[in-house]
Amino acid sequence: MSRDALGEVVAELGERPYRARQLFEWLYQRRARDLDALSDLPRGLRSSLAERFSLRWPEIAERSLSFDGTRKYLFRLDGGATIESVYIPESDRRTICISTQAGCPLKCSFCLTGVAGYQRSLKTWEILGQVAAVMEDNPAAATHPDRRDEDPFPWNVVVMGMGEPLLNYEATASALRILMDPKGFALPPRKLTVSTVGILPALEKLAREDTPPNLAISLHAPDPGLRRALMPIEEKYPMADVLAAALAYPTPRGGRVTLEYVLLRGVNDTPAHARELARRLGRRRFKVNLIPLNPAPEIPFQAPRPGDVDAFAAVLVDAGVTVSVRRPRGQDILAACGQLHLKGPTPGSAVHA
Repeated sequence: MSRDALGEVVAELGERPYRARQLFEWLYQRRARDLDALSDLPRGLRSSLAERFSLRWPEIAERSLSFDGTRKYLFRLDGGATIESVYIPESDRRTICISTQAGCPLKCSFCLTGVAGYQRSLKTWEILGQVAAVMEDNPAAATHPDRRDEDPFPWNVVVMGMGEPLLNYEATASALRILMDPKGFALPPRKLTVSTVGILPALEKLAREDTPPNLAISLHAPDPGLRRALMPIEEKYPMADVLAAALAYPTPRGGRVTLEYVLLRGVNDTPAHARELARRLGRRRFKVNLIPLNPAPEIPFQAPRPGDVDAFAAVLVDAGVTVSVRRPRGQDILAACGQLHLKGPTPGSAVHA
């Protein structure tokens, strides 16, 4: 529930308005798991809340641990749907990749999530619950014991898991507001990134939010024709319109919008493709994140050769485009970009850690 919704509940129960603030902080800042833990709320209020509402988190059905320290979580949701989230530890930060839908309806041809099908959109609590559960499961004292407690050790949340977040706008936006609320999860906007193919009406709404997060656009081709062959959504929301909306987007601290580009061997990874991409972007306010394909048996493409990745990046750099290459994490457990998918837990293997 949002601040306003909690305020309405408290008013209906005849309590003073400040109780809504206390309740909000218990839910999202302290992340209580039980209504009885809300010790500074009157017992009668706690009883009334328990009669009307439940306080629960998504169930972790399975954990998988990669050789590189990446952890993948399989969550079982109401109605039998499942989603996957990923925790990526690094020396100077911790990143959580979360899902907004069980599966994905967009059917991008290089993405295992889309190939595996679609069940439903998530509710706000199911989106927030992924973040809360992964944070609780990975305290710094356990994952980075050499860090001093007083060291700033930021969390990053990337909405790049299963699904298209802007096709589930209301639940996603509600979750984003709570994640960035100083009395909620207190994530700085620059530490929160939403990835979208460019659902234009919703992207324009996101740009009008009081506190918009960072933005990443799934581009994956240098021209509309190839993008349409790889991503059917190009037919509805053309590349030129998506890039124009991205340029108008108010990024935190005036930063650049990221364009994500999965490299597929012999399909979109040649120097000619790079030159066309550079020509189309010019020197406008973008940075390009190159993502060598993370292969899976169901995906009909191959990963690019390392030399081709370097050559593609070099063409962009020579043209004045800011470029980064995403290092794959968790490939061995199908936790890397584009590898999350619908499935059930492995029988007899609730935890791999």
